[in-house]
Amino acid sequence: MYISRRERNLTVRRGLQQLLWATRGPKAQLAAILALGVLLYGVSEFHPSAMPASGPWDFSWLEYLATVLAVVWFFRGLARTPVRARLPAGRRLAFLLGMAALYGVTQTRFDYMAQHMFFVNRIQHIVMHHVGPFLIALGCAGGPISRGMPRWLRQLVVQRPVQSAIRVLQQPFLAAFLFVGLFYFWLIPSIHFRAMIDHRLYAVMNWSMVLDGILFWSLVLDPRPNPPARISYGARIALAVGVMFPQIILGALITFSTHDLYPYYDLCGRLFPSIGALEDQLIGGLVIWIPPSMMSVIGALLVLHALILHDRSTPEVANDISASLTPH
Repeated sequence: MYISRRERNLTVRRGLQQLLWATRGPKAQLAAILALGVLLYGVSEFHPSAMPASGPWDFSWLEYLATVLAVVWFFRGLARTPVRARLPAGRRLAFLLGMAALYGVTQTRFDYMAQHMFFVNRIQHIVMHHVGPFLIALGCAGGPISRGMPRWLRQLVVQRPVQSAIRVLQQPFLAAFLFVGLFYFWLIPSIHFRAMIDHRLYAVMNWSMVLDGILFWSLVLDPRPNPPARISYGARIALAVGVMFPQIILGALITFSTHDLYPYYDLCGRLFPSIGALEDQLIGGLVIWIPPSMMSVIGALLVLHALILHDRSTPEVANDISASLTPH
């Protein structure tokens, strides 16, 4: 029996609509998320060769749930937000791209590549520490996510100890110190070697990059004036520019090094044998040197743009921005 393309497309569309309708409730959504996680875990654990390059090389329940639940809560929070106070489409897209970038470098075959080439490992950390958190902070998704998460978890997040810890970590000097210091720390050759051979320390390294990046860029890219933002526009520009120079120095030191600083990649076997240790290290040094500097400049320009918009905005516009960022 011949079925036209139009009928096939209509059948697929109806099937997807029924699937979405079946997972509209929170319990059904959670069940679907867990079922997909079990499937990914099973395939990656017992039949890794069957997993496509876009699938997880080393499945992590924590990374999977953190990513998927954040996106689900984001959309649920948007649905609960008054239309007038919803985030612009550009900010929503930035958040989703940031989450996709983080997932792409941690839960796909890219993670395997990052464990076998130094320059790929540096790209992974630039995405974890700069690109992904930068886009997430630009998305201003804190408010929608808070409104979309379960009430008990939202109450836990807004408790004084949690908020006090965030305020301490986002003190300008400490935020800049941690942002640069963690980047340096995990590149100390002996520590980097240990982190790459110990899967628990490897997870700590990656999570510290992501969380610190989100805290730093959320502080810098907050579009609101001070108050309610933690620091002034001028301080945010100073932070964005200030962290640039230590990273340039670190990138230059690694780029121009004449001996192999990271022998782990020779011991585990390089993914591209044609690229030797010094060439791999040189490319990695350039990755540390150039992209973070560009991110700092872009960040400073965005803060300057926010300052100009604030000077021109009406009180109503400022109130709309605050409403979209504030949990209810």
